Amino acid sequence: MQSEIRNQGRGSIGRPERGSGDVSTPDRDEIFTVLSNERRRYALQYLKNHDDEAVDLGDLVDYIAARENDTTVAALDYKQRKRVYSSLRQTHLPTLSDCNVIDYEEDRGTITLNGAAREVQMYLEYVPKHDIPWCYHYLGLAIVLGGIGALTWASVYPFGGLSGLALAAITTAVFGISAVVHTAYTKRNTLGSELELER
Repeated sequence: MQSEIRNQGRGSIGRPERGSGDVSTPDRDEIFTVLSNERRRYALQYLKNHDDEAVDLGDLVDYIAARENDTTVAALDYKQRKRVYSSLRQTHLPTLSDCNVIDYEEDRGTITLNGAAREVQMYLEYVPKHDIPWCYHYLGLAIVLGGIGALTWASVYPFGGLSGLALAAITTAVFGISAVVHTAYTKRNTLGSELELER
């Protein structure tokens, strides 16, 4: 059944192939249109993890179906794959192609991010369910450390005894540790999720 979907995926989009020189940057509205749907976000995440490699439509279907059903690729059934395949083929890949974010080679049935995708990826940050975006984390740190700085300046106990050098060292250490954790966390979510799905 999986091979049937893979074979159907080849040459089925029906969109004119873009030339390599026809790469226009999507505008802000197009970017938000692309990112407004979870399946398109999953597709971009998968393509991004494969850098400049051409991705087979069947592999993309497997990845998205496994993510949506919280299971592994091996445990997927035909109906789960078919639902994702149909929506990608009829809606999401045409949308990504129209926004000039992907190149689809009909004769090979492969999908590749093009140069314009970098604009979209600037807005794309995978945030797991029940987690908060890292931008809010850093905003919270800035508020807390700013409050500590104000209390130090006002000589409020126990912060009144902190020197300017100590306050600067604390601030640098907190943001430095947060940046390291953020980097490791993001890498784990983008690469580790794929390894988990392939088991």
